[in-house]
Amino acid sequence: MINLEARGLSKVLRLPAGEVQALNSFSASFEAKKRYAITGPSGCGKSTLLYLLGLLDQPTSGELLIRGSSMKDLDPDALVALRNRMLGFVFQFHFLLPELTVVENIILPALKLGVERAEAERRAMVLLSEVGLQDKAGRFAWQISGGEQQRVAVARCLVNNPPIVLADEPTGNLDAANSQMIFDLLSRACLERGSTLIIVTHNPQLAALCDVCLKLIDGRLAE
Repeated sequence: MINLEARGLSKVLRLPAGEVQALNSFSASFEAKKRYAITGPSGCGKSTLLYLLGLLDQPTSGELLIRGSSMKDLDPDALVALRNRMLGFVFQFHFLLPELTVVENIILPALKLGVERAEAERRAMVLLSEVGLQDKAGRFAWQISGGEQQRVAVARCLVNNPPIVLADEPTGNLDAANSQMIFDLLSRACLERGSTLIIVTHNPQLAALCDVCLKLIDGRLAE
């Protein structure tokens, strides 16, 4: 099954100094139960592409399809609802809310989707068990280590069981052991839950662990 398809995505940034072609005619299909790495030098368009794939920005031209349905004519409210239901995000910085507990951070996307709190908390505890942090559920986010915070961010990403998981340098601030742990967690979710995993990374070792590696050069997909 193809979960996500990009058809000729382009993005032109209009800056005071002039226009910049950040992404140029990117086309690719992303299948369920596959892990994709997007690589390339800084400034090549990786983050721009991830924002377009994640419905966080709109292309200047081209089309994005999620499970065969075009995103082209959806209004902003529909895009927000679809993003929360279909997409999960993990970033280099965990972006947890320090004033909330671990479990409260995880359930936020589920509550936003309309899941009952009791069910959201049940899901959160299952995920915390998977990431080995069930004993930290009641702690505030600032009370756990950086590696633990990133594992909580992975759990939060997966709480709605999204068919598409997007990760922007998810291991960039972690040591080798925690980096491998995060990748293993995301990989297991991809394979067991039937998700598509797309990782933007500068790390060649991480990219080599993925099933498919796509390289961007100056906003274009390299041959």
